Amino acid sequence: MPHQRSFVTGADGFVGGFLLEHLAKEGDELLGAVPQPPRESPGMPDFLRKTPLVVWDLADPSCDDEAVRKALLEFRPNAIYHLAAISVPEDCGDTSVHPLAQAVNVQGTARLLRLAIDLPEPPRVLIVSSSYVYPSPDRPRPCSEEGPIAPRRGYGRTKREAELLALQAWQEHGLPVVIARAFPHTGPRQSRRMMLPEWAAQFAAGVNPVRVHTLDAWIDLSDVRDVVRAYRHLVERGAAGEVYNVGSGVSRRSGDVFELLRQIADPKRDVQEIRPGPKLDPIADITKIRRAVGWQPKIPLDQTVRDTWEYWRKVEATGTG
Repeated sequence: MPHQRSFVTGADGFVGGFLLEHLAKEGDELLGAVPQPPRESPGMPDFLRKTPLVVWDLADPSCDDEAVRKALLEFRPNAIYHLAAISVPEDCGDTSVHPLAQAVNVQGTARLLRLAIDLPEPPRVLIVSSSYVYPSPDRPRPCSEEGPIAPRRGYGRTKREAELLALQAWQEHGLPVVIARAFPHTGPRQSRRMMLPEWAAQFAAGVNPVRVHTLDAWIDLSDVRDVVRAYRHLVERGAAGEVYNVGSGVSRRSGDVFELLRQIADPKRDVQEIRPGPKLDPIADITKIRRAVGWQPKIPLDQTVRDTWEYWRKVEATGTG
């Protein structure tokens, strides 16, 4: 792939960090957006030290976009990756959308799109959406991009609104947007509020029994390092105005993922389910992205689990993370 000048929102987030690292390895010039200046600390990732950053707080509707506009005019990006979001579903509301999620996920996307449209040479723009725009299935089965849309919870509703804004920017202004519907992904450095790092952090801290929601959830789980590779492929070769699923395409039982971790960390550790019972999530049909850009996941689940465990073991030992 040719080198790009890439602007990444949410640069200080879990996925943003891995994306910056991947783009840097590909030789891209980088500019990141963060909601506040990162604080220097022993646990501060190297990618934030090395990447030029602009402060842009999408959670604050009164925040002036002019500084970002000037930075983009100077940087002249030919690729924008819009990752900034309230991405923990519980933080986005259930029956109604939380105002913060509306401000960041919807209005923040609208602000990003306006800036991109106004650039002298409009860049390719990747909008990261979510599998939460799909309905809850009655059984584990693949869903395609052409399947029914029924956003789940506030998170899914905000992501669907962001999709529609992006498609409007393409149809009315010719902005070359590509939408990635990301299915659950994990790996080192992910917040302990998410499934695998929550478990790994408990193992590392010596918690016994390890508390889990349910061992009978069926999910599509990918490695974040595969996901960021898909994002760059889509920016480079995805069709403008199109939507692509980004996932493993495999239905995995949470109990099997837990057992992989337990065998690595402590086979004798007990487990306690606090919300037992089956839970079904959509599974990605990745035919479209595979045919369009030649992407498919490469990192095996046991490597993802092992790397995540090693990260949390180090956090527990050093007190950094």
